[in-house]
Amino acid sequence: MSDHVISIVALALVFTIATFTSVHMGALAIVATFIVGTLFVHETTDEIFGGFPGDLFVVLVGVTFLFAIAKNNGTVDWLVHASTRAVRGRIALIPWVMFLVTATLTAVGAVVPAAVAIIAPIGMGFAARYRINPVLLGLFIINGASAGGFSPVSIFGSITNGVVERNGLPGSPTLLFASSFVFNVLLSVVVFFLFGGRKLLGRRAEDSPEDPSMGAGGAPAPRPRGGPADSVGGATAVRTAPPETSPATVPGTGPTALRLDRVRALTLVGLLSLVVGALFFELNVGLLALTVTVVLSLLSPESAKGAVDRCAWSTVLLVCGIVTFVSMMERIGTIDWLGTSVAGIGAPLLGALLICAIGAVVSAFASTTGILGALIPLAVPFLLAGEVGAVGMVTALAISSSVVDSSPISTSGALVTANAPEEQRDAVFRRLMTWGMSMAVIAPPVTWAIFVVPGWL
Repeated sequence: MSDHVISIVALALVFTIATFTSVHMGALAIVATFIVGTLFVHETTDEIFGGFPGDLFVVLVGVTFLFAIAKNNGTVDWLVHASTRAVRGRIALIPWVMFLVTATLTAVGAVVPAAVAIIAPIGMGFAARYRINPVLLGLFIINGASAGGFSPVSIFGSITNGVVERNGLPGSPTLLFASSFVFNVLLSVVVFFLFGGRKLLGRRAEDSPEDPSMGAGGAPAPRPRGGPADSVGGATAVRTAPPETSPATVPGTGPTALRLDRVRALTLVGLLSLVVGALFFELNVGLLALTVTVVLSLLSPESAKGAVDRCAWSTVLLVCGIVTFVSMMERIGTIDWLGTSVAGIGAPLLGALLICAIGAVVSAFASTTGILGALIPLAVPFLLAGEVGAVGMVTALAISSSVVDSSPISTSGALVTANAPEEQRDAVFRRLMTWGMSMAVIAPPVTWAIFVVPGWL
């Protein structure tokens, strides 16, 4: 068995074992790098560590550290509260507010599961109070997270754009973000009318929608049980204990959640500076995020307390582990070998469709961040041949791999299911499973037809 086949089998085992066991995918990938690199490829320790993505590590830590501070000082809660107040009793707008708030959180650096974990309990509260289909609100929240997830300063965007840049491929971070956002908006329009949105048109709330803990008619809504899902690698275990909340962390239920104070205003300025610096001045996202984080920590030490512990360390380990393994595959020539094999089928468009389909199916059961870190490098030699547009191919693969996060086996889908009213949880699980699997079938050919076939990207 050649080194190329051994490394491919090892990568497949990493995804399989992490999906069906509690072993963390990132740790497993690093161990696989060590075993394959030492026993089969005969690499030195320095060569193995040379594949560790230090630049990506700084990006992941910087943006999640900054987001943790924004959550600590109430900036995230203020954004949610300000957005939900804008509804002014129009029930049909509530799903779109949830979409935009979640998209904003992921666009400025929140990890997708973290943003869904924050907004899902609020969204399910609105669903109970105003008799909105929880599947409708859940899919809007998940789609919103995916829509913002490919901004140049987001986690998905940083991973994708980093891989493209490191491999010398033509890229367009702004176009990737815009394409993903528009695709998820259009997808949400379909969701709106498929899951009862038409019945919400023209309905208005008699009471202010500021307190999602109240049910229809002023009665307390069923408290969603289950907090954020514990995601290890691609597998998800849902906690069943009700999440602890305090008045300061539920929009509209405490005086501090109602006003924009100095610290929150400074945090908003910092987030805006991050976006402007990355988009218009091409500053490094990770270094810029850490700079903003340090400034906020100096100006408001209270905001920084415990923020380091709330960084997405699990995601950092996951992404860095996968990229470290893929870097070894690049060094031993496996990536070039695979690209040559795909190009050798004699039908570049068919190869592109196959890659998108693999990304969608695997991501529905595993980690999207891990898939993005692995499949895009595998497509690099295929893209360097020039027969398929690199920008269009990367965009199609990114969207195909992310819109399937609605599957309840994926982390985001599991979070929505866990926070749905208990009596509706089984139905929500079944409908999300049906929708997620349908996206795994529909998204690859649709994105392939839009972004790859025309050859305009």
